[in-house]
Amino acid sequence: MEIIHDPNRKIFSTIINGYTGYVSYQIKNGKLDILHTIVPPQIGGQGVASQLVKATYDYAIDNHLKPVATCSYAAIWLQRHPEYRDQ
Repeated sequence: MEIIHDPNRKIFSTIINGYTGYVSYQIKNGKLDILHTIVPPQIGGQGVASQLVKATYDYAIDNHLKPVATCSYAAIWLQRHPEYRDQ
């Protein structure tokens, strides 16, 4: 899966079978906060959301930002991946 980062729009996205899934985020006070994780049902169940969240938080860590989540999906993802949460 190819994930594209658009730092101007603060979005990580991917297109699968013509459908776009994406994560939107904001950076504030040294934290990268995922606001929304959107995956159309047509491409759901394939791990798209998880890969998008992972790519976003990898970017956060690489840029010395603390991963946080407003988005409920990203919050659960962080609970399941303490190696990101505890950065």
